[in-house]
Amino acid sequence: MADMQTPLRKVRGLGAAGHGTSEFWRNRVTSVALIPLSLFAIWLVVSGLGSSFAETRATLAHPVVAILLALFVIISLDHMRLGMGEIIADYVHREGAKLTLLMLNTFFTILVGGACIFALLKIAFGG
Repeated sequence: MADMQTPLRKVRGLGAAGHGTSEFWRNRVTSVALIPLSLFAIWLVVSGLGSSFAETRATLAHPVVAILLALFVIISLDHMRLGMGEIIADYVHREGAKLTLLMLNTFFTILVGGACIFALLKIAFGG
């Protein structure tokens, strides 16, 4: 008689891992957001082929381009971190190894994101 919860109450916001559907939806939302951002990044690279360094730097220094590229980097890395976290959670069974890999996944994402944003800001603001 200790279990007085309704079935809806048992599952609301909680999945098998206790995280619920928020990561599922976040992964889907980042996927949708990456469609136009990826197309923009590909277009930018293709259109910049054959450009001089000064032309490329001027293009990357444009505020709209810099913001869209920063969003592309941030959302891509968040999407990657979520996906790798799911893979680690599903296929690594020892808790210590799982925790270590999840931490390394997060640190790697922060390191790569910081380097990308730093480079983009340095180009955008000159230096």
